[in-house]
Amino acid sequence: MLLVVGPSGSGKSTLARAVAGLLPEEFPGEWHGSFRVGDADVARGDDGRVADSGSGAAPVTTAGLGAGIVLQDPTSQLVMERVGDDVAFGLENLGWTRAAMRERVPEALAGVGLRGFDDRRSTRLSGGEQQRVAIAGVLAPGPGVLVLDEPTAHQDPGGAEAVFRILRSIREREAATIVLVEHRAELAWPLADLVLALDDDGRPIDAGPPTDVLKRSARRLERAGIWLPADGARRSRARPAASLASKRVLGSEPVLEIGELRFGFTPGAPVLRAVDLVLLPGERVGLAGRNGTGKTTLLRLALGLLEPMAGRIRLGGRDPRRLTAVELARLAGFVAQEPELGFLGESVRDEIELGLAPDQVPYAHDLAERLRLPLADFADRSPYRLSGGEQRRLSLVTGLARRPLLLALDEPTFGQDRRGHQALVAALAELVGEGSAMLAATHDERFVRDATDRRVELADGWVLADEPVPITRAGA
Repeated sequence: MLLVVGPSGSGKSTLARAVAGLLPEEFPGEWHGSFRVGDADVARGDDGRVADSGSGAAPVTTAGLGAGIVLQDPTSQLVMERVGDDVAFGLENLGWTRAAMRERVPEALAGVGLRGFDDRRSTRLSGGEQQRVAIAGVLAPGPGVLVLDEPTAHQDPGGAEAVFRILRSIREREAATIVLVEHRAELAWPLADLVLALDDDGRPIDAGPPTDVLKRSARRLERAGIWLPADGARRSRARPAASLASKRVLGSEPVLEIGELRFGFTPGAPVLRAVDLVLLPGERVGLAGRNGTGKTTLLRLALGLLEPMAGRIRLGGRDPRRLTAVELARLAGFVAQEPELGFLGESVRDEIELGLAPDQVPYAHDLAERLRLPLADFADRSPYRLSGGEQRRLSLVTGLARRPLLLALDEPTFGQDRRGHQALVAALAELVGEGSAMLAATHDERFVRDATDRRVELADGWVLADEPVPITRAGA
């Protein structure tokens, strides 16, 4: 297993795509040096075999390399409506018989903790469940080179552990060479045989066995914003001060009121059964729970994007489903789980400034600077050509720029290095200190500790726990 680490935008995903044979066609550019995967020269686009026509060489393809890749965004590689069909899709393209596919598909789904999901609709799954379907589809044919780009980004802690149990088994059986891009250092570093650490410019900081890299370069990696294994064992720093966030303000009107909320995509299968939740100005709430417990659904209901079966929702004292789009945009900022789905501008500057009043633009520019998207470097770049972490930070800038009453965030720290995490925590504390409230669906317990005052856990459609998050000592 090769573990590739580096700050956001350092080229980790680009390298992952290149190893899987995707880069030459998808992102044409100028190559320098040597890049070989097995017998294939990826840099030349030559897989080492003579083409069927007898002239030239066969072009590099993922199948030709015997490779499989799990991309950062699971929805980008789910192609069928039914989960079982999606896992079978790759097998069918590789010529597997129907009998072999019927045997292999349930095995692949069970291997990622989705036993019995064959007939479910992919679009009705949570982000973490979709990610596991994508992993099952890639693992099903048994690739010789397995490339994974942030495979646990949308996973709850149990799901992340399950993914790494699968990788550990593959490694122990020597069933595949694994190239892994992963920010969860406490899980990834102990499993790696080699670590390649990149800096902001995509140059190698160090490469070698994990213990050797840490011994030689731990301080350089930390300065570059790379999460290290020790970070998982450290206690969080004290949360940045927010003048209203540490207590409920007596007499203040709730930002969000949810009472006896019930919702299901079908009447007989409720996702949320009877949820009660109140957020006052200055409160920061982390919405936790396993994949599929309804965290994203609750966020969308709070914003009026879905209609409840029963119950009461009030955003700023009003029913969000009766608000116009303009009224809703003034009250709430929404950062969706898939940032690219919300992009409307052709450039980063267009995206940041879209719909802002003139007096809001300077704050948006300052926020972009603080979240490490300075317009001096990023203004003319396409939002779709940013790294996953950069796209997430851009979506955060657009969601926070209007200083909305409610900040509704879905996996806000996805793909973030240490510096991006710290900048986001500070920006949120500032906005909440001005009287906004934050409701963030997250699997990142570090974010819960660093950025929230309350942790609300969902399970089986109910609020399992609603408790304050202890404030740690500064420097602890």
